[in-house]
Amino acid sequence: MATTIPVPIEFSLPEGWLSVSPDEVGAPNAAFVALRPDTGGDGFTSNITISGEVREASVGVEDVAAEAVERLRGGAHEVKVGTTKSTGTEDSPVFMQPVRLDVDVAGRRRYLVQYQVFMGFSDVSKPSQRAVVQIVLSSTPEAFESVFADFETFVGTIQPDQGGAA
Repeated sequence: MATTIPVPIEFSLPEGWLSVSPDEVGAPNAAFVALRPDTGGDGFTSNITISGEVREASVGVEDVAAEAVERLRGGAHEVKVGTTKSTGTEDSPVFMQPVRLDVDVAGRRRYLVQYQVFMGFSDVSKPSQRAVVQIVLSSTPEAFESVFADFETFVGTIQPDQGGAA
């Protein structure tokens, strides 16, 4: 069953992307999944997933990112992390990392590229905790360049849900 993220967020999905049920595409740990159907001709469709968790505020978003890479290593032939980048503020840190994967997908060995973004949201009512939202673009190397600009646009629209406040 699809999960929820620990902080309400809002975002806008770029044109050409289709929101699907995480359970429908075998991503039960995701709260949100979007596919770019026109990239699926070679057996893998570019996708964006959103998941999240609550962590102690003392755990950095870069530590959460390292844990994500270790989980990938558990099911991959090879995982390589590229040049990482930290931005944001102390209360709202952001950590980004490109990852190359050699994995089995649908019984076939594939090389994939992920771009992972980890956003931390401080809990004002409980300062010892922080919500960490993970946004991941997964693609074949061939399709990556054509979908990355959409991903950057998508990530730029993510913000805490203000509950309809103007």
